[in-house]
Amino acid sequence: MLRAAIAFFILAIVAIVFGANGIAGLSIDIGKSLLFVFLALSLISFLVSLGSRKSGGRLP
Repeated sequence: MLRAAIAFFILAIVAIVFGANGIAGLSIDIGKSLLFVFLALSLISFLVSLGSRKSGGRLP
């Protein structure tokens, strides 16, 4: 998902260079949405892993 967000940001930069402002704006919006979804899922995954960790469970 992070790769897709980066790809949309790169597409937006290329579109701005060539003067396609409509496509650039849409690409930036999609990239932002994907980035926020990625960050939210990462945070949820981190919190779940903290909650499910066993106390004192050291690896041998």
